[in-house]
Amino acid sequence: MIRRALAPLLAALVLLTGAAPSAHAAGYRYWSFWDRTGGAWTYATQGPATAVPADGDVQGFRFAVSEDSGDATKPRGTASFGTICAQTPAAEGKKRVALVVDFGTAQDAPSGERPPATRTACALVSRDATTAEALATVAKPLRYSTNALLCAIAGYPETGCGEQVAGGKKPASTRPASAQDKDSDSGPSLGLFAGAAAVAVLGAAAVWQARRRGNAR
Repeated sequence: MIRRALAPLLAALVLLTGAAPSAHAAGYRYWSFWDRTGGAWTYATQGPATAVPADGDVQGFRFAVSEDSGDATKPRGTASFGTICAQTPAAEGKKRVALVVDFGTAQDAPSGERPPATRTACALVSRDATTAEALATVAKPLRYSTNALLCAIAGYPETGCGEQVAGGKKPASTRPASAQDKDSDSGPSLGLFAGAAAVAVLGAAAVWQARRRGNAR
């Protein structure tokens, strides 16, 4: 009887305290790497330092804040290989790789920096060249981390490399994301208050049922 009466309240308690979604999803500000087949961009399965594109390939880079590869923002623009490499004739023993470099939006830019306009370039490189080598011929300077993570293309951004950003997007405040996280976590959450209220209701219901059983005897 008590169990039957309290079942809906227990379910509500689980929903309020255990199934509440996180208020902030963490994102990272970084350069993502893409392959294009026809008119569709797909997230590259290799890094630019190991990928070896073929002659006629189109590859892209996009700077943005993303949670993971499934959430990553694709490069903008629809220029084809024929358009990008129209002014670069084929050469014996070389390959041409069309590159799209999308520096992203002001929303995703690090504080104090402004993203350049999206650019395209045709890299004429040796047939065994990697994407990173092709990129280095048309978009210097490149900057890498000690872990070989691509941090900057054509000098953008000037600082930072794959840093975490609270909320999956650039915070409105200019304070570091870590400071915002500290502030947002300093007080009790709505789920905690809702859980406490549910516990109080459960207790009251149990007392009421116990009294009813005692009076019935």
